[in-house]
Amino acid sequence: MAITDKIYVKNHRQLSSQLETNIPKGAFKGATLDMLFQGAGLEKLDDATRDRVLDFTEDFLDCDCDNNPYCGCPERKFIEYLLELRAQGLGPDAIVDVMSDDYMVYAYSGDVLSFLDSGVRTLEAAESLARVEGADEKRDEIRQAKQDLTR
Repeated sequence: MAITDKIYVKNHRQLSSQLETNIPKGAFKGATLDMLFQGAGLEKLDDATRDRVLDFTEDFLDCDCDNNPYCGCPERKFIEYLLELRAQGLGPDAIVDVMSDDYMVYAYSGDVLSFLDSGVRTLEAAESLARVEGADEKRDEIRQAKQDLTR
């Protein structure tokens, strides 16, 4: 299961009430993405909530794909965001705090830790493959990415 399947809308019930519609708790569920992409009802949200929802929409749903928002770009962009937070030295708890502050979404710290650990294991495997193939530059690049993830 992808980490984006474990990202949830903070204050889900309050948001649904303000929008006067039911939306899934998952931030990357189809109905949630539809609501964000179409922008229907966002004027009903209080200013602070609307600003965060619009920030999420601009940062993750903005692409030129024909299938937007179902093209996979929102999920990839969010994963990049998580990895950038980790590269800044934030741990799982801090990452959850920042994503909550930035976009009103949250995850459980254990899920973020599991995602990061899986990323390290994947990079270790890629590093080994690059070494076997004699791709020293690629191996060094992968090693650096792994170090950024593990600090």
